[in-house]
Amino acid sequence: MVKHRRYSDKPKEDSTQKDEKIESQEQEISSEKTSLDFKSLVLSGTKYAYIIGAVALLSGIFTPLTLGVEIEDVIFGMLSIFLGLAGGVVIFLGIKSQKLTTIMVSAGLGMMFGSLVLIFELSNKSLF
Repeated sequence: MVKHRRYSDKPKEDSTQKDEKIESQEQEISSEKTSLDFKSLVLSGTKYAYIIGAVALLSGIFTPLTLGVEIEDVIFGMLSIFLGLAGGVVIFLGIKSQKLTTIMVSAGLGMMFGSLVLIFELSNKSLF
């Protein structure tokens, strides 16, 4: 017959082994903190990039109005640019998330391509 070991029969770990495990866990935690710090820097940098993009879009809305272009063309152009910007945001969120990455990146690329087609149609230079 095979004799089974009980939980109490297991040899106890030395305190040095426990200390080594704790130190390795602390090193893993500290490496995660540095990556979170880098991640927070990247995320704060993207906020400023969005602000710069918004200012560029807003400055682009006033130039056609001063040149005497119809307001419908200006609105259509700005909506097509915002469609491309939304596509970029969807790509960013798709890369950042763990689930549905391929779908979100594909949808973002589709939105950006749609924006490109709309811009060419607005300028009377059809792609198709």
